[in-house]
Amino acid sequence: MRTLHIKHVTAYRYDQPVNKSVHRLHLRPVHDFKQSLREHELKVSVENTPLDYEDVFGNATTLVQIAKTYTELTIESNSTVEIKDTDPFAFARVPIKRTFPLAWMPWEQTMLAPYLQPIELPDTQLEELFEYAMSFVQRCSGDLMETLFAINLALNHEYVYTPGSTTVDTTPFDVFQTRKGVCQDFANLFICLARLLGLPARYVCGYIFTGNSPAKVGSDATHAWLELYIPKVGWKAFDPTNGVLPNTDHVRVAYGRHYLDASPTSGTIYCNANESLQVSVEVADLPAAQ
Repeated sequence: MRTLHIKHVTAYRYDQPVNKSVHRLHLRPVHDFKQSLREHELKVSVENTPLDYEDVFGNATTLVQIAKTYTELTIESNSTVEIKDTDPFAFARVPIKRTFPLAWMPWEQTMLAPYLQPIELPDTQLEELFEYAMSFVQRCSGDLMETLFAINLALNHEYVYTPGSTTVDTTPFDVFQTRKGVCQDFANLFICLARLLGLPARYVCGYIFTGNSPAKVGSDATHAWLELYIPKVGWKAFDPTNGVLPNTDHVRVAYGRHYLDASPTSGTIYCNANESLQVSVEVADLPAAQ
């Protein structure tokens, strides 16, 4: 087991009083057979009414409603998780030959539909992205796993991690054209390529521990990667930003079709104030329990 502690602080400041606001938070890490949530504490600096629930994607969600006037708001999340050390490539050695094209049963298509629909872009752009995706399929002789590994490594080797080069409105085609972006962009591009090939893909938002290693991109901060639904295997994670299959360095928090479904914080404020935002994330590797 690896034990990681995550401190995530989001600070808002406004130049005019905010009368009331509503915030949706995805800050509680996933708790399942591979990742155990040992502790989680959420602090909100302004008096509020919280509501915890599970959203349609299965994410632990907190809805925070604030009816008190404020000009500063701080949301602090502290979590301790244990991550089981497993071989991320084990599933690829299951003796089932997987090749393109993929075939899904009708009930599978119904359940996976939200993760099979590519982003809406002009036809010419989607056709160019499809040709790009098919170039990996052809290079790998139609082998599914080899194709996915090749895409994951290509996005790491051939694209440049460039903070500030993109916005939330940047499309997968923009990233394909410029060959630069950040983790969110590389995840979105891989998701788009996978869906064009008929493979379900979902966005993952969480954290990555780097230990200040220059070999890992993204620093100790919120991080984005993706999971692909492999036939007869299930959801498996790929991190194109670092060209790896996530294991004990990645902490999963939320899933969705895209960033908006899984964003750590979102909401609505009721005023005309200008907002300034500061986010701080610390990921620490804790000693193993004795």
